[in-house]
Amino acid sequence: MPPNMVLPYDRRAAVEYAHRWAYGRNPEFYDYEEIGGDCTNFASQCLYAGSRIMNFTPTYGWYYIDANHKSPSWTGVPYFYNFITRAELNLGPFGVDTELVYLLPGDFVQLRFADHEIFSHTPIVVETGQPPTLQNTLVAAHSINADWRPLDSYVFEEIRFLHILGVHAP
Repeated sequence: MPPNMVLPYDRRAAVEYAHRWAYGRNPEFYDYEEIGGDCTNFASQCLYAGSRIMNFTPTYGWYYIDANHKSPSWTGVPYFYNFITRAELNLGPFGVDTELVYLLPGDFVQLRFADHEIFSHTPIVVETGQPPTLQNTLVAAHSINADWRPLDSYVFEEIRFLHILGVHAP
């Protein structure tokens, strides 16, 4: 059943969550740091703090039940991107691939490093300057814990920006 309304995304709640847990781990969620990285798990937790709606569709949804029962999009960088930018009208947060100048706190960045063929890191934006630049856009992340980290402090090959538009609700 398709959603019937769009709720606003609570950017403040997402950013507050990011600051609260940037250097720690919420015990309600498994820490994947030792088995591939925790960055997109952390990004998903922040996104959930601002959206409060999961999508329990098997395989293609976005959800976390426990360490062994979660969607690929909850912890996987490319799957997170695919879920956020999906064309289908189904439950959960949604957004668009955008440009740096349109980023707001609570949005996300994905990075591809030189030693990776695919995007492999998902920080959350916690502050942007006016206009946003790589120097004044600050992020929080896991897998090398960070908070208030400037985007230009990362050495990357490619970058993409995800702007969250809202949350499809039942």
